Amino acid sequence: MKQLRRKKASQQLWTPFFAKLWILVFLVEFMKGSLLVSILPVYMGETLGLSAGIIGLAFSLQYFGDNAFRAPAGWIAERLGYRGTMSTALLFTLVAIIMLSALTAPVWLVIACLLLGLGTSPLWPCVMTGTTEMSGPNNNNGAAMGTLEIASMGGTGLGPLVMNFAISHYGHSYSVVFMILIGCSIVLLLVALMLPGTNRSAGKAGPGHNALISADGSFKHKQQVLRGIQETISTLKTKLNVNPLIYPALFLQSFVIGLISPVLTLYARTDLGISPNLYSVLLIAGGGVTVLALIPCGKLVDRLGTKYFLHIGFLLAGITLFFFSTVQTIPLVFASVAIIGLGYALILPAWNTFLAQLIPESERATVWGFFLTLQGSGMVIGPLVSGALWDRAGHTAPFIISGIVMLLMFGCHLVLARNPRRKTVAKA
Repeated sequence: MKQLRRKKASQQLWTPFFAKLWILVFLVEFMKGSLLVSILPVYMGETLGLSAGIIGLAFSLQYFGDNAFRAPAGWIAERLGYRGTMSTALLFTLVAIIMLSALTAPVWLVIACLLLGLGTSPLWPCVMTGTTEMSGPNNNNGAAMGTLEIASMGGTGLGPLVMNFAISHYGHSYSVVFMILIGCSIVLLLVALMLPGTNRSAGKAGPGHNALISADGSFKHKQQVLRGIQETISTLKTKLNVNPLIYPALFLQSFVIGLISPVLTLYARTDLGISPNLYSVLLIAGGGVTVLALIPCGKLVDRLGTKYFLHIGFLLAGITLFFFSTVQTIPLVFASVAIIGLGYALILPAWNTFLAQLIPESERATVWGFFLTLQGSGMVIGPLVSGALWDRAGHTAPFIISGIVMLLMFGCHLVLARNPRRKTVAKA
């Protein structure tokens, strides 16, 4: 009987709606991985001859647009629904890629990167809201979150590989890769137009909804919009009952990734002497362990809860990151990366499921956007800290600090697992 229920829940997960969300995540991350890892650094630096300052500004604005506007994008999605929000935003993405392919002036490239960030900002609030609404009643949040992480990691990993092959195959011409990305943008726009016109929880959208939309479905005046925003903020203050420790935990969870990402390649090549080909194998091995473990871990989270998966995941990743800063032999490097990958496979579906349990139904998209903005800010600040540590404290410092941060996350979660919500004083 239990097996029948689990099979039924698995079948309910792959609805047409969830499949569209999965495609959106995969293609958006494919495009971002292609642009930010393979295309823009070389294209802007070597082909166009732009300074490192201009490239850094462009990348910073992309991250800023993507993270700073997640909460407003979630708020808009709560009112306009998935189709209107995602299709409008992805139109910005299409315009941004056309600008990157056609214009060479630094100011337009910087603006294009900002538009790219704005265009992708509603993705995760919409996806997490839609997934929570669909999978929560079926008790398969963990499996759904793990499946989405596969789409995210798969797109991020495949994007640079495909684009590097295309660039080398076509004689280092960027016209082909930009045409591929424009094609991906058009597919994304078409998929977004097939999403539901309104949120499934639109009827529970809260007091701000009536202040925003009139009887004939058109927007009211600016004053009413502002009133709606104020009422929504007031609603969040009263309904978002979470332990304040959740806010630094959201930041720290991605701060670790921000610490490691910029220096991992440098460390592997300069300090460990790993060749580019072997480094690619190393990344595939670590990512492969994570991807293969995500779905079974997600299903186990649905059956057993999030508590022990997060305890073990944070502790395992923290200790291994310390260990990674001391290893010199290739087999131990591969073992460390595999264990870190396993740790993240334990953390990712469990963490997202844990957050989903704290979010009120009436403002799901808004709160997801708020949470994801806090979480994304770690990815913005992490690289800045990592670079300073690398230059001033030594090449192993980012890994040591990331291990400390993971152990801090373990300590935070020990408290959050016991008291996930604010303590309220009982009225006499």
